[in-house]
Amino acid sequence: MLEKIKETAAFIRNIIGETPDYAIVLGSGLGKLQNEVEAIHTIEYPEIPNFPQTTVVGHGGKLIYGILEGKKVLMMSGRFHYYEGYSMETVTFPMRVFHLLGIKKMILSNASGGVNPAFHVGDIMMVKDHINMMPEHPLRGKNIDELGPRFVDMSEPYSKAMIATAERIAEREGIEVHKGVYLGLQGPTFETPAEYGMVRVLGGDAVGMSTVPEVIVARHMGMEVFCVSIITDLGGPEIAFAVSHEEVLQAANKAMPNVIKLVTNLVREHEG
Repeated sequence: MLEKIKETAAFIRNIIGETPDYAIVLGSGLGKLQNEVEAIHTIEYPEIPNFPQTTVVGHGGKLIYGILEGKKVLMMSGRFHYYEGYSMETVTFPMRVFHLLGIKKMILSNASGGVNPAFHVGDIMMVKDHINMMPEHPLRGKNIDELGPRFVDMSEPYSKAMIATAERIAEREGIEVHKGVYLGLQGPTFETPAEYGMVRVLGGDAVGMSTVPEVIVARHMGMEVFCVSIITDLGGPEIAFAVSHEEVLQAANKAMPNVIKLVTNLVREHEG
């Protein structure tokens, strides 16, 4: 596994030739953020040795290296999910590669179902913590000591410093944001009303099918992580309206301008 990670990192390094300041992972319907990047190199996933392929509508399939607000960024347009049939090792493979490229900071985005009664469709939630309820753990198995410790401190999975910077930006730009707990489930079904209720009882503010494995692996390697989640649907025992992937993408598009404003300013202003 380590040899594969090194081979992939070497391939990308030979193309981009320098160390990016940030890795950015674009989730469901958030692909328009790539339009903000002054692209220098675009690498399609099939060109990259050992790289998996995305199978989900709304997810691209390329790495974009370029300049965003004066910072060097490597942007992942299209992520991989456990529900697609991939192993956790494969789902989190890009995070390993980012680390070997020398990237210290990562920004993730996702679409999620809100269970907090204060949330509305199209709201933006900065993830302050998560609950891992996926049936497989990305660090299960032999530990690769070269990448990180066997037992990982998860007392600060999401960077408090980056959240504080984003909060200042949101206040200045007049963007309403929430902070909350993201609960990760396997998917690919959207949750039943009772399952949404379970998420709320367990302490989650929103629920989704990604992010958690990537964050665990990023923290295993000591990367600083920020995640923004768009509330694309609402659920709970008292809410039983239908939801579709198309509606999720529509809600993500509605929130897109503010997410772009938040992330671009964060890239420019966060020091660390």
